[in-house]
Amino acid sequence: MPRENLLDDTMEHPLRASHTRGSAPQILSMVLAGGEGKRLMPLTLERAKPAVPFGGRYRIIDVVLSNLVNSGLTRVKVLTQYKSASLEEHVARAWRLSPILDNYIETIPAQQRTGLSWFRGSADAVWQCFNCIEDANPDFVCIFGGDHIYKMDARLMIDRHFESGAELTVAAIPVPRAEASAFGVLQVDDAGRILSFLEKPEDPPEIPGRPGWCLASMGNYMFNTAVLEEELVKDQTDEASAHDFGKSIVPAMVASGRRVFIFDFGTNLIPGEGSVTYWRDIGTIQSYFDAHMELVSIKPDFNLYNRLWPIRTGMSFDPPAKFVFSDQHNARIGIATDSLVSDGCIISGGQIHRSVLAHGVRVNSFAHVEQCILMEGVQVGRYARLRKVICDKGVEIPTGMQIGFEPEVDRKRFNVGSDGIVVIPKRARL
Repeated sequence: MPRENLLDDTMEHPLRASHTRGSAPQILSMVLAGGEGKRLMPLTLERAKPAVPFGGRYRIIDVVLSNLVNSGLTRVKVLTQYKSASLEEHVARAWRLSPILDNYIETIPAQQRTGLSWFRGSADAVWQCFNCIEDANPDFVCIFGGDHIYKMDARLMIDRHFESGAELTVAAIPVPRAEASAFGVLQVDDAGRILSFLEKPEDPPEIPGRPGWCLASMGNYMFNTAVLEEELVKDQTDEASAHDFGKSIVPAMVASGRRVFIFDFGTNLIPGEGSVTYWRDIGTIQSYFDAHMELVSIKPDFNLYNRLWPIRTGMSFDPPAKFVFSDQHNARIGIATDSLVSDGCIISGGQIHRSVLAHGVRVNSFAHVEQCILMEGVQVGRYARLRKVICDKGVEIPTGMQIGFEPEVDRKRFNVGSDGIVVIPKRARL
């Protein structure tokens, strides 16, 4: 049975009512993590995009889950679909919250509960899992994407939702106009109410008074539960709908006069850091590579070392990273510069520079690794030379092999982008 509209003018606003009662509003978070990530092939050959390793010891999904948990949102459903096994295993093993406090992070695979189709879009994914919302019976539902790199205090978005009296709040960020066609673009009034929502427009409108910039949706939403249910029911009856929040739900709500406002990501504040507006959609090999190279800069915009807002993941029982041999006479020196080196790595007489190494990587004597991303268990043989290489798990680089120096030769063996980045798939035999 449909709930009453939580924003009916005759009713007390639910957040205000909860403050009056002295109890917190009930919020359920849903993370959309079923993305295929075709542009990240071959890294997504065996896993969903949110399960792709990031930053040496994390998965991409760890970022959004950390944002939610750090914001005090500890009732979370992760909606999965495409090649979800490794993602579901990671969440089950790494994200175990306390059930005695009604805290949980649980994966919900596609189940065809509403018919014989799999998820047809982000809105359809939530609709097919709406039974989870009914069981939790929250006042509000936060729906976040699971495949972006950023820090956001969701409590600020919640406050904004309450203060504006919104039925839906959309997180938004300014982006250069040249990049805006890849996003949903918003036009808003002075109060932050959304006047139009254009999904990936060819001619994106600029922000008034700020030429060259557009306001883009981050794909993060906060709904009043009753409104969400009503809009999903309407969307299911529309045969022409794409059943997607950006393409269907949000534009329809704006057009019908619903109270849809933005949360300006420019006002985002992170404990221990202050204003943080870094946000990356690492949907391509180039953007994935660039995000890692930013991590090894002297002062990265995405700070992994803020103890007040940690990026969380599963515990590792690997020993500390080890650097051995100081044989300067024979140039056999284990050394790393401007790099991230995870637990369990052994730099045995090799050298790495501006690289990110996941746990269990070994770089053997006289090898040289520069501007590389080496995932779990990669072994680099003696005298091997790697430059601008992304190497997936379990790959062994033979003695003396050179990768990243001769594009025409590399293209005969590996995936090489126009930018020269070489990608070696998981467990490839070289």
